[in-house]
Amino acid sequence: MSSTPSSDAPLPPAARPDLTVVIPVFNEVENIGPVIEEVLAAIADRSAELLIVDDGSDDGTGAVVEGMLAANPQLRFVLHPNRAGKSAALRTGALQARGRWMATMDGDGQDDPKDMLALTGEVDLSTIGVVGIVGGVRKQRTDGNNRKYASRFANGLRRSLLKDDCPDTACGLKLLPVDVFLSLPFFDAVHRYLPALVQHFGYEARYVPVDNRPRVHGASKYSNIGRAFAGLFDLMGVIWLMRRTHYPSKELLLRPHEDTA
Repeated sequence: MSSTPSSDAPLPPAARPDLTVVIPVFNEVENIGPVIEEVLAAIADRSAELLIVDDGSDDGTGAVVEGMLAANPQLRFVLHPNRAGKSAALRTGALQARGRWMATMDGDGQDDPKDMLALTGEVDLSTIGVVGIVGGVRKQRTDGNNRKYASRFANGLRRSLLKDDCPDTACGLKLLPVDVFLSLPFFDAVHRYLPALVQHFGYEARYVPVDNRPRVHGASKYSNIGRAFAGLFDLMGVIWLMRRTHYPSKELLLRPHEDTA
């Protein structure tokens, strides 16, 4: 199994998709096939691609994805040779993305691709304007009371310290420009702080209610205690980064795009 991206030949500007859907995945062999089929059905008539980034799965997840490549030209695949975490998988996806915008989803089947498309209705995918991130806000959590209470406490603490006004930063459904994501400081938990960092760089955030479906197979890869300890250190680090990170203007964060020159 190769760690290089599939179908990675350069595309002319006119052939580039508007949107790259990036799904980081780790050990979701029972879920990833149906997730791919559902996303591909949702983007079939759109200028979009689906990029699966396998973060070192050892349960056959990658083999399932590779088996679907030939029949699905909108599908691409990258394999991490070692597990590096969700944020690293998202960064790999951003580096390989052909679209100007990237939408993120989880690979466990709890996110609805129709909600992902609802996020795209908040922006013009052909350009980058004042909005730098659109986030999903789960209307009804399905992962148990302990997780809900822990998440509610963490969200409240984060919002009070970072002033990001994001009600659900842990939701996997997000939409943001690839260049903006790649401009952000990178660390292992950056995916939990995207709204705060994007707003710090001068962009607006919008939020859209989304569904949170029950997990059909497998179990969450995170524990409440582990998330709490890591989250506290990460939060302090993000506060430091925001105080020490400056930019000339949000427009100068973006590379010139030859298709709009």
